Order: sequence, then C-alpha cells, then structure tokens
Amino acid sequence: MRLQGKVALVTGAASGFGEGIAREYAAQGAKVAVADLNLEGARRVAAEIGGQAFGGDVARAADIEAMVQGAAEAFGGIDVVVNNAGWTYRNGTSIEVSEEEFDRVFAINVKSVFLMARAAHPVLAARGGGSFITISSTAGLRPRPGLTWYNGTKGAVNVFTQSLAQEWAGQNIRVNAVCPVLGATGLTSAFMGVEDTPENRKRFLATIPIGRLSTPADIANACVWLAEDASSFITGVLLPVDGGRCA
Repeated sequence: MRLQGKVALVTGAASGFGEGIAREYAAQGAKVAVADLNLEGARRVAAEIGGQAFGGDVARAADIEAMVQGAAEAFGGIDVVVNNAGWTYRNGTSIEVSEEEFDRVFAINVKSVFLMARAAHPVLAARGGGSFITISSTAGLRPRPGLTWYNGTKGAVNVFTQSLAQEWAGQNIRVNAVCPVLGATGLTSAFMGVEDTPENRKRFLATIPIGRLSTPADIANACVWLAEDASSFITGVLLPVDGGRCA
C-alpha cells in the first residue's frame, strides 16, 4: 500500500474527483478525512472507506480551520491535504457573468486555497513535512473562451502552487497541482455551456488531445503519486491530465 500510515484531508470529497481521491487514498492505506459542504454525502463516503466526515464551506475561514483541526485530532495529525472543492458558472459570454457568480467562483476556487494554506501549514510542519495538493485545471494552462473568470481562478491557483512550493520546500512540504481536463461530474454541462448530450459531448471530446474526459480514477492516481514518499522530490509541478502538453 503506497500511502500506508498517512493521514489525508480531502475537500469536496462527497462526489466526483474528490470522492475518487478519497476512495483511492483509503485503498492505498491512508486514513482519510472526507470534507464537503454536503455533510450527508461526506458521511456516506467516510462510512464506506472507514474515514471521518467533516462538513463546511471552504470559503469560510472558521470552517476550514474546523476541518483541519478536526482531522488532526481524529487521526493524530495530517500528512496530505487535497484542495479539491471547486465551482464554475455556465460557459457563456464573460461580460454577462454576474458579480455574485464572479465572487463565488473566486471564493471557492481561490480564497479556499489561501485559507487552507494558513490552516494546514502548521499541522503539516508539525509532522516534519507533507504534501499540499490542489486540483486545478487545464483552464489555467490553456484557457478556453466563455469561462474567462473561471480560467483566472485556476491561473491563480497555478501561481500559488509554484510560489508556495518554493516557500515551503525548506520545511519538507511539497506543493503541487493536478490540472484535469473536463471530467464527468455534476458540473459537466456548466463547463460545456450546453446540455451534456451524446452529440454535444462528441464535439467537445474532439478538442481534447486524449479524446476522452478525465475520470476520478485518473485524478486519484495522480494524487496518490504526489502524496507518496517515492515522490518526495516532486514540488511545484502543474500536472496536466488530458493527454496534451503542459504549455
């Protein structure tokens, strides 16, 4: 088991990529804190993998601190943090995005990473190091029209990753980001800007080098690699998961 004895906190883990990551971490021997705004969903996943569930809004400092402290108290510390929770608005004309939508996408995708970094850093440092992973997006590397402000959130996350990697390297805390292409999640139609019909999906898949959507297994496997001891020299990496190139 590649993560035997490690403790991981995964946000947005009640469904989609987050659930896939939580399940694979547990399968690889980790103890997993399953965090999500959907507490009922988090409890379901936690019960099925032998983890602990935590509810809360990742855009609120008090909720993030409660997740971190709760996980540390439940398991004796934290070795791995995965910032997976994210949100987008419906793909369309960027000037028509409302101020409320703009604020929400930046709060969930950007502010949450800032809040988690502040809360998790001392806990990771107390363990002698660890892994701080954020689920970003290829949108931050090769932005698509119609999601300008969402693209900007992922660009910010990518810069955070590379800067924090340098700042925390001396404390043995590795900082990396996984950049999936569109996946089959509850946000698929919003990203595409049209209903997720076979015809519309076929057109979208034609623009993806690998020719298919990202799956929870794809992202989970990348996150296992970034969390395990064998990758202790990997930091500051933006890992695309789409069959294309990083730039």
